[in-house]
Amino acid sequence: MKKIITIIICLALIGGTIFYMDKIANRLAYYFRNTPNISKKEKNQYAKGNNYKYVQITEDFIPYNYQELLNVFYTILDSGYDNFTFYCPSEYTDCIKDVESISSVDNVITLTNLGNFVSPYNNFSSLKVKYDTAGEVNVDITKLYSKEDIVKVSNKVDSIWKEIITEGMSNLDIIYAFHDYIINNTVYDQEFDEHSDNNKHDSSRAVGLLYEGTAICSGYTDTMAILLDKLGIDNFKVASNNHVWNVFYYDNQWWHLDLTWDDPVTKSGQNRLEHTFFKIDTKTLEDFEIENHNFDKSVYIELK
Repeated sequence: MKKIITIIICLALIGGTIFYMDKIANRLAYYFRNTPNISKKEKNQYAKGNNYKYVQITEDFIPYNYQELLNVFYTILDSGYDNFTFYCPSEYTDCIKDVESISSVDNVITLTNLGNFVSPYNNFSSLKVKYDTAGEVNVDITKLYSKEDIVKVSNKVDSIWKEIITEGMSNLDIIYAFHDYIINNTVYDQEFDEHSDNNKHDSSRAVGLLYEGTAICSGYTDTMAILLDKLGIDNFKVASNNHVWNVFYYDNQWWHLDLTWDDPVTKSGQNRLEHTFFKIDTKTLEDFEIENHNFDKSVYIELK
């Protein structure tokens, strides 16, 4: 009788082990393959670590649903990693499919939205994702700004700061002064082609605005985001289908700030400085009924 009971117990243990083998394998793979890499990686100095309603910083790089997967990608970008590896557990059956969807070249809007919540210095120019049948996901990131670019931009911002900022100015005064300086020293690049590698100017980035005096909306927006980060003011970029601008948190409220539309292209070619889109709330922005400012409120939830 004891032998029969022993055999039954052994069969039960074997059956349970087989049933949970996949989960056990995933856990072992995570702890032995991923944990050392994660523990050794440090966030760079441009990591903001901010949580938003759409995405949040995570310390757990095992995603069990789509939201947690978004949080993993967001944290990777915000931290300034050049590469990162995480693991899809078997419990999240659609994980690899969702990884494919987020990283697909046909669905760049998702990664673009995530990039809008991080520092321009940690944003990506390209992002490649590889994965294997065991669920290991490797993310390789090429930054939008090289180390040399960051030095150039930071030095120029510091130089402008010394030129236009005086003691006693509030943060809002400083934002206003930089807003005016940028517009007075920049023209919108009407010839820039976002799909070409042969543009005359580097107008899509802060480098072009600060050193060549030309910009498109992303150049204006990156430059202002870099200043807002320097001031320690919570901010992110908002993208519509064909435009991008800044928002920042001040006096317990989110405000829109669109330098591109405050630097209009005129028929005469004369440079104009406006403040129509300086520190306005969402209702005011929407009252203008400008198609370029139609943004996804399921992403930029703070701006509802």
